[in-house]
Amino acid sequence: MADEQQVNGADQSEAQQQQAFQIQRIYTKDVSFEAPNAPEVFRQEWKPELSLDLNVKNTKIDDGVYEVVLKVTATNKIGETVAFIGEVHQAGIFSVSDALEEGQRAHLLGAFCPNILFPYARECLSSLVSRATFPQLNLAPVNFDAVFAQHVQQQQQQQQAAQADA
Repeated sequence: MADEQQVNGADQSEAQQQQAFQIQRIYTKDVSFEAPNAPEVFRQEWKPELSLDLNVKNTKIDDGVYEVVLKVTATNKIGETVAFIGEVHQAGIFSVSDALEEGQRAHLLGAFCPNILFPYARECLSSLVSRATFPQLNLAPVNFDAVFAQHVQQQQQQQQAAQADA
């Protein structure tokens, strides 16, 4: 009987953890693709220089419900000529328990959710590029945990600098 209660207690604990975070929906919010120098760019030797810009934004929709938007912009140039610019705003609606402490919630919204969204954004961009008949675009995985940690560190340095100036 005591073993049964422990198992049930463990199940309740797992259920509470699962309720602390849930994916409600993942969707593409905005997509744009531009090949401003086509068809001339197709006649040039393909030696592209890719620059990738990532941005994460979250908005509280309701108590414990957040929209997280990962904006991925890929700009590909051949020398000074822009071959293409592709941009995807991949979004998700996530339930995040208000019982979580602020640091945990910030990490979930700033690193964990973008890790979930990035493969969708990567696939969307890759599809856009191939439909425009450019060579396949394979974006490497991104470590959003490291990006988030760097962002937190920069914020702390800015706060320390502001306090030192005051």
